Amino acid sequence: MEKKIQIEIVYALADKQTLLTLEVSPTSTAKQALEDSGILKIHPEICLDKSPIGIFGKKIKLSDLLKPGDRLEIYRPLQIDPKKARKLRH
Repeated sequence: MEKKIQIEIVYALADKQTLLTLEVSPTSTAKQALEDSGILKIHPEICLDKSPIGIFGKKIKLSDLLKPGDRLEIYRPLQIDPKKARKLRH
């Protein structure tokens, strides 16, 4: 029997955060984990082809393999350029 690894999947909106903990095969890719997790049903606005993903803030590819304890993050498009936001605050 194949031993599973535990990972987390995170997606945050301005007013709602979703954190899922699941066990996946050690040969799972990021894409497989996202599809198997059900997060795409919870948040149908997520488009894997367009939404960047990462692990602990470092961008990865959908084809990358996961490791035990990985926190797979789905990033939303920025509402405003960070440089422009700083200028508006000052």
